[in-house]
Amino acid sequence: MQPVAKPVIRKRTRQAFQRVAPVNPFPEIADPLGYGQRAVDWLRALKHPKSELPGNAFQLDPWQEKIVRHIYGPRHDDGTRIVRNVVMLLPRGNRKTSLGAALALLHTHGPEARPGGEVLTAAADRKQAKLAFSEAESIIRAGDADLWTKGQQSRRFDAGNAIKLQEYKNRLTFPNGSFLESLSSDAGTQHGRTPVFALMDEIHAWKKRDLFDVIRTGLVKVPGSLSIIITTAGRGQENIGFQIIDYARKVASGKIDDPATLPILFETHPDADWQDEDVWRAANPGLAHGYPDIAGLRQLAREAAERPADREAFRQLHLNVWLGHSSDPFVEMSIYDQGAAPVDLEDLENDPCWIGVDLSSTSDLTAIVAAWRDGNDGYIVVPWFFCPEDNLDRRTQQSGYPYSRWAEEGLIYATPGNVVDIRAVEDHIRDLCSRFDVREIAFDPHYARITMANLAEDGFPAIEMRQGWVTMGPAIKELEKSIIARRFQHGGNPVLRWNFDNIAIQDDGKGNLSFHKGKARDKIDGAVATAMAVGRAVLGEDNRSIYDNASERPEGLLVF
Repeated sequence: MQPVAKPVIRKRTRQAFQRVAPVNPFPEIADPLGYGQRAVDWLRALKHPKSELPGNAFQLDPWQEKIVRHIYGPRHDDGTRIVRNVVMLLPRGNRKTSLGAALALLHTHGPEARPGGEVLTAAADRKQAKLAFSEAESIIRAGDADLWTKGQQSRRFDAGNAIKLQEYKNRLTFPNGSFLESLSSDAGTQHGRTPVFALMDEIHAWKKRDLFDVIRTGLVKVPGSLSIIITTAGRGQENIGFQIIDYARKVASGKIDDPATLPILFETHPDADWQDEDVWRAANPGLAHGYPDIAGLRQLAREAAERPADREAFRQLHLNVWLGHSSDPFVEMSIYDQGAAPVDLEDLENDPCWIGVDLSSTSDLTAIVAAWRDGNDGYIVVPWFFCPEDNLDRRTQQSGYPYSRWAEEGLIYATPGNVVDIRAVEDHIRDLCSRFDVREIAFDPHYARITMANLAEDGFPAIEMRQGWVTMGPAIKELEKSIIARRFQHGGNPVLRWNFDNIAIQDDGKGNLSFHKGKARDKIDGAVATAMAVGRAVLGEDNRSIYDNASERPEGLLVF
C-alpha cells in the first residue's frame, strides 16, 4: 500500500495560524495512512500547566514521539491498527503518567475518539489510579479552547460547557459521549466493562490480577481497542506485572512472534554498574531532555553507596532492574536461576542423600528438601511442598500468589482439610527413604517432635537441627557459596524460587547469617529446608542404623 499524503499541522503564531508541512524525523516507522503523524500533531496542540515550552505547549520529546508513531502509524492492509497492546517499562521520573494521560485524551476527544467510547485509567489503588486521571484533567484545564473548537461546540472547561466532570465517579464525559474514568484493583469487581482504550499504570504493584483480566477481556469486545501498560520495575516473579514484562521481553527478543504487542523496555541488566552515569542515561530516556533531575540522581546514588537497601531501591526505581521480593536479598536471583537445569531423580537413587524438613504450623506451607552432593563441591536439591487443601484458594486471594495453580500443576501437595496432614508428610518421607540412600532427616524440633519420634521408632535417621545461628549460620554460608559459585542445581521449581526470592538476610554483625521473611505474607519454608539439607550434606554425617543396609550389617550378634 502506497503512503498517502501526510496531513498538515497548524502552527500557532501571535498573528495567525500558518500551514506548515510536517516533517517526520522517523521515516523508518511505517505510517501509510498518516495516522501516526495525526496523533503527533494532535498531542503537540495540547497544553500542560507545568510545561516550560512557549505557551505551555505539551512537551513531546523525540523518544516519546517515536513511541506514538510506533503505536498509531503501522497499519494492516485494511487500514486497521497493527498494535493493540503496548508495554512500557520506564524508570521513575520519565513523565510516563503525562504521556499516558495525553494518549487517553487522544481516545476521548482526539482523532482516535469513538462516540460513546469507554476510556479507562487503572492502577493498584485509588490514589495511584487518580494520578493519570488528574493529569488528563489538568491538561484539559490548561488547553486553549480555540485549538479544539474547529466548528464544534465549545469545549471550555467551566460551568455549563460540553465536558462534564463527575468527581465522585472520577469520570470526565465529552461531547461525543465518550468518557474517561479511573479504576483501581482494590475497588472490587468491574465486570461488564467494554473499553476502547485502557491505560494500566504501575502494574508491578497490582497484588491481584482480577481487574487486569476484566479490562483485557473487555478490550476484545471492541474492534481496534488499545491497551497501554506503563510501569516501573517491580519485585519478584509470581505476580501479574512480571508475567507481562516477561512476555514483552520475549516479543522484543523474537522468541514470540506477536506484531500486536509493542514492547518498550528501558531496563538495566542486573550485572551492570549501577553507579555508571552512562547506564543511567541508557535506562532514562528523559535525561537527555532534563528529567529526571541528574543532580538528584547523583545524590541518591551517593547515599545508596552506603546503604544496601537504598541501593536496591535505586536500581529498581531509577534503573528498572527487576528485583527479588526482599529488600535485603540473600543472593541475586539471576545467579540463582542459572541452576534451573532439570534434575533426573533416577540418576540419584544410589547416591547419598540428606533431607531437610521445615514443618509448618497447622495451616501453613510445609517443605521437604532432599540434597545430594554433586562431586564438584556443589549440590543438587529437589523440594516437595504441602499445604491444606481448604486453604489454597484463600491463600491465593490473600497473598496474590498462585497456590491453587501450583497445586494443580503438582508443585504443592494439597492435603485434605484445613490443616497440614502430618501423616501425609511422614508417608512422603518414608517413600523417599525407600527410594534414595537417605543418611539423615533433619528437623527443626519446634513443630516436629511427634514426627521425629514416629520416624525414629521405625528406624529412620531423624535428627534435630535447631534454627539458631550456631547450626544454621554455617549451613546458610555453605548454601550461599554454592549458589554464587554456580554449583547449585535446583531444577527451576517455581515454589522453591519464590521462597528464595522472599528471603531477607540478617547479619548479627559478626558474620553470622540468618533467614527471615521480607514480608509477613511471604514464605521461606523451602529455602530454610534447603539450607538444612545442604548444611547436613556438607558435613557428610550418617545417622542410619547399621541394620538399615544389608551390605553393612556385621556378621553374628552385635552386643552393646
